[in-house]
Amino acid sequence: MSLFTLSGSPTASLRPSPPPPPEPAPQPPVRNRVVEEAPRIASERDELFSRAESLAWRLSADLGIPVRLAVTDNRSTMVSFRRGGNVLQLRLHHMFLDAPEPVLRAVADYAGRGHRGAGGLLDEYIRGQQPRIRQFRRETDADLNPVGRCFDLQTIFEGVNRTYFQDGIQARIGWGRMPPRRRRKSIRLGVYDHQTREIRIHPALDRPEVPAFFVEFIVFHEMLHQLFPSTGRGGRRVHHPRAFRDREKAFPHYVAALRWERENLGVLLRG
Repeated sequence: MSLFTLSGSPTASLRPSPPPPPEPAPQPPVRNRVVEEAPRIASERDELFSRAESLAWRLSADLGIPVRLAVTDNRSTMVSFRRGGNVLQLRLHHMFLDAPEPVLRAVADYAGRGHRGAGGLLDEYIRGQQPRIRQFRRETDADLNPVGRCFDLQTIFEGVNRTYFQDGIQARIGWGRMPPRRRRKSIRLGVYDHQTREIRIHPALDRPEVPAFFVEFIVFHEMLHQLFPSTGRGGRRVHHPRAFRDREKAFPHYVAALRWERENLGVLLRG
């Protein structure tokens, strides 16, 4: 497709013609931004892929096992992993592609060798990289839908907020995505994102056999995170400080909720 069209006509006679109108000021040529940016985007993607591949090889050589690495642009979870079948499945925020050697060793120790003490160095590095963490939701992020088959989370949120927080918690709430069906050893029933003030509840709770008071307790727990953010102590992150735990125990069904979770954990893990 041509970006410019040139037009003209032969002289009709030799008689003097009126002076032509002044030519318009030259305009910058029209550019096809998609065509121009495509090579740059492809080049950046290839570079990121190459760096991620190099990092996976370094971690694999350090640990002596295969490492399957996924690079993310998450807003809350910077490091997650799953060990099994002599393979480490690792998800890292893209900030770790530029991490210095001590931080990469801490990743290997934390995710590959199970050394929890290495988490302090990772937390320190993540705090220093806050500007690189995406602050806002993208259009491609999953929308928050509070209406489930059995429970309406918005109704539960409003009731809990009115009863226990005097409507002081400002947040959006919805069901999270159903993860792939596989055998799990743990399950995260809820998560609160401080940056976007969003609460996501695991869809495994949207079932008729789950009592309403337990769903309310999980929502109450995540709402507490807005009042009591995580703190740093002794080089590690404390996600549930003392004030958080004391306030959590004030929930009327606290003991019953913990007992129900303990007795039904196997059912929740099967999703």
